[in-house]
Amino acid sequence: MKIDLHIHTTYSDGAFSPEQVVDTALENNLDVIALTDHDNILSHKIANDYVKEKGYKLEIIPGVEINTIYKGYEVHILGYFMDTDNPDFVKLLKEQQQARINQTTKIVELLNKKAGIRVKFDDIKALVAPGGSIGRPHIARAITSAGGVANVMEAYSKYINDSSPVYVTRKTVSPHDAVEIIYDAGGIPVFAHPIDVDISEKLIKELTGFGLRGIEAYHRKHSPAVVEYFSTLAEKYGLIITGGSDFHAPSVNHGTILMGKNFVPAWVYDELIKEKKRIEMLY
Repeated sequence: MKIDLHIHTTYSDGAFSPEQVVDTALENNLDVIALTDHDNILSHKIANDYVKEKGYKLEIIPGVEINTIYKGYEVHILGYFMDTDNPDFVKLLKEQQQARINQTTKIVELLNKKAGIRVKFDDIKALVAPGGSIGRPHIARAITSAGGVANVMEAYSKYINDSSPVYVTRKTVSPHDAVEIIYDAGGIPVFAHPIDVDISEKLIKELTGFGLRGIEAYHRKHSPAVVEYFSTLAEKYGLIITGGSDFHAPSVNHGTILMGKNFVPAWVYDELIKEKKRIEMLY
């Protein structure tokens, strides 16, 4: 069995539509995927309807990636199998979406006033699928299209970072609340790509008290030694291990599709399903 439990679509900062993700997954011989867009779940139905319409054999696990900020660190919490109609979960996504809109609106104002770059909110909104999550990649692309910089990388270095006078940090839910809400909605909260957070071990230990149930040990940024480290940490705290490519787009440098290329053992899927059944028994 070949699995990839971390994939983004055009409903957040991915380059492929849900249908394109499905096609690409099948081209790469994947059996199970999870769609984990940032702060929304709109791609789920589209992808599942497409699979049903085409008669494809592909299991799509409902997922999400909640972006949080804690003590200056960006902490991402993955969620799997949550009840997407749960009132608190619905409220969480609504608040996260509003925070993205507020952040983008303020950045647009500052770009116009301080940098003289004529970018409109609607220009940025048009770069994401309807109802999708606006993020830094969309802002960077809009700045580039407006002629403010030569390329997206320059947009990031000049304007899309904490030290820029036009950048505004998003006000988000805490990782503790994200974990608790996903767990209380019957979902499996997982600490995403922990290599990105210097205080990950301390925070993982803390979040177990709020319902954290897994660590994303297998990730394209993780070397074998890092995988081993976080796998050991998961065992220490009684957590499951998950993994995925964190696919957003074909590799710019190599023009390759990285979806499914990050090795994730088949038993990861088995453990995820066992955890799902364990949580179901509690609710």
